[in-house]
Amino acid sequence: MKILVTGGAGFIGSHLCKRLLAEGNEVICVDNFFTGRIKNIKELKKTDNFLVVKQDITKPLKFSGLDRIYNLACPASPPAYQKDPVFTWKTCVLGMLNVLELAKKNDGCIVLQASTSEVYGDPLQHPQTENYRGNVNPVGIRSCYDEGKRAAETLMMDYHRKYKIPVRIIRIFNTYGPNMDPKDGRVVSNFVVQALTNRNITIYGNGTQTRSFQYIDDLLEGMIKMMENKVNFSGPVNIGNPVEFSVKKLAITVLQMIPKSKSKIVYKNIPDDDPKLRRPDITLAKEKLLWEPTVKLEDGLIPTIAYFKSEVLG
Repeated sequence: MKILVTGGAGFIGSHLCKRLLAEGNEVICVDNFFTGRIKNIKELKKTDNFLVVKQDITKPLKFSGLDRIYNLACPASPPAYQKDPVFTWKTCVLGMLNVLELAKKNDGCIVLQASTSEVYGDPLQHPQTENYRGNVNPVGIRSCYDEGKRAAETLMMDYHRKYKIPVRIIRIFNTYGPNMDPKDGRVVSNFVVQALTNRNITIYGNGTQTRSFQYIDDLLEGMIKMMENKVNFSGPVNIGNPVEFSVKKLAITVLQMIPKSKSKIVYKNIPDDDPKLRRPDITLAKEKLLWEPTVKLEDGLIPTIAYFKSEVLG
């Protein structure tokens, strides 16, 4: 197939491009390199069936003969998406509009939107099911991303209903693995890099807030199963690991796995609107996609730590 991956040089996008190429597809990677990195796709560029196009998806997209579009373009970590919140909103909403218009011109092309658990905000329901409508602050510092992704889901379903565009919506929960930017600002990359460089591990809040961490390979499997499902299941569907960890437990685990680290855990004020609880209910993914994660946190941290060690220590 001929497949477009927006945000293809990012953490998730680069892994997806590699997987799709290995399966024999022709892959077009579109990225503006705001957070995507050339080094993530350096080896892929040597492949005949791989094309890299530097472009911002807030501008109209012009490609023909597409069978699939994976829309992954958007800064995903709070420091990145808060750096230019207006640009983040444009990427989420105007970018989604351009992707859907492109799909409309490529008749029969299926679009998968990489949405996020952030659409649930600071949830009052736990664990989070897909029919939970969330508790999002529409005027907070995170809302450019949270509300932007919610609006993108709205556009997906409106285009599906009005123009019969085949769509797929996945809500991704905290994902980690190789190819993350060491300066990414998310909790796994922060803790691992801090531990490797003997800096204090910074916990914002008291560390009791929880997250559910899924390894990149599990996410890819869920994404592809969702894209290729044969019952035209549009979603949204949670793709995440339902095993819940406190942030403090993650910090302790990282220190145990990097025993030579001299880092200590320190606590700072928690940012506004930071979710207190985060765990996906994946009943729907099990039922519709026959998918569930298989990689335990400690097992996924082994290659992740090795990757960061090569990145920050050489």
